[in-house]
Amino acid sequence: MWDFLFTNVHLATMADGYGEIRDAAIAVKDGNIAWLGAQADLPPGAQAVTVHDGGGSWLTPGLIDCHTHIVHAGNRSDEFEARLNGATYEDIARAGGGIMSTVRATRAASEDELLRQSLPRVRSLLAEGVTTIEIKSGYGLTLESEANMLRAARRIGRDFPVNVATTFLGAHALPPEFAGRADDYISEVCAMIAPLAAEGLVDAVDAFCERIGFSHEQTERVFQAARAHGLPVKLHAEQLSDQRGAELTARYHGLSADHLEHLSEAGVAAMAAAGTVAVLLPGAYYFLRDTTPPPVAALRAAGVAMAVATDCNPGTSPMTSLLLAMNMACTLWRLTPLEALAGCTRHAARALGMQRDVGTLEVGKRADFALWRIARPADLSYAIGLNPCRGVVNAGVLRAPQV
Repeated sequence: MWDFLFTNVHLATMADGYGEIRDAAIAVKDGNIAWLGAQADLPPGAQAVTVHDGGGSWLTPGLIDCHTHIVHAGNRSDEFEARLNGATYEDIARAGGGIMSTVRATRAASEDELLRQSLPRVRSLLAEGVTTIEIKSGYGLTLESEANMLRAARRIGRDFPVNVATTFLGAHALPPEFAGRADDYISEVCAMIAPLAAEGLVDAVDAFCERIGFSHEQTERVFQAARAHGLPVKLHAEQLSDQRGAELTARYHGLSADHLEHLSEAGVAAMAAAGTVAVLLPGAYYFLRDTTPPPVAALRAAGVAMAVATDCNPGTSPMTSLLLAMNMACTLWRLTPLEALAGCTRHAARALGMQRDVGTLEVGKRADFALWRIARPADLSYAIGLNPCRGVVNAGVLRAPQV
């Protein structure tokens, strides 16, 4: 006896291409997918406690936003205005703005306040069929403040119908108390990993390898500390310049290298060899009015999996729509709608190391899926500002898209 059964749906399983199964059904038992296929092939005598008529909806895996900074305090609309008046991102950062502006606001906020300010952003994603969110720290830059951010992230996963993967991003910016002592701060970051991991707050470790961030050598020290604690790594790489961060990430068999606007041929080859996912973040590219796109054609030719995410953050991508990110990836960088949807499902799961549990509709995987009022899967990348989500199942629990 299944817990529930959806009939009269079309499936985009995303296991191989769209993996379309029309006139289909899908069954759930104990929070996992128990059966799926053409409705005409339902096993004789199959029964479920509850049967839902999907009304001809398309059903996809729950969307996965695999790169966000969604837990933070304050906003930086003043910097948005400054950039429109001629300041560059690096000008603002070197003048004490940028990431440090959010650090000051986040340090001043309690865990409860961080949660309160973050929930509107989380709710926007959940309303669009998102069932998994990666949440980074990186706006505290002290052990206490980083822990507050990560605890708030864990609470989101406990209190709301969404699976949360947490990433420690202590090496995000150099705090003022360490001015001129970047190596000393990296030692502090490495020392933070043990207590955060011991509290169960960290699923992966990230860093910002950039001229206004941390060097290749400093980043490697963070990776070594993560490896010592059995934690996978990922990296903000090649966003503003080529620092060979993607190559370093691949050498450590990192889950993903993210941004990649200035990725070299050597970086592409290294990622392909290591199976490191390229996480594309069109929101930041758009918001900063960048003109150097990531090498999508080279990544595609090399067989590098490409994920797509919002990069939700207050300074460079204040975006809480993964559907919009999909459209931007197609429009700005010529991803196909299939690549965009795979980038928010199958490949996004790989970027979090969660591909065994989520990202495709397959028997045995967690029952995370979304129902859509669309004519075909490509519609999810096509429309701008339209949310066709009509329902979400998260870990086998059906909910309305608005939570």
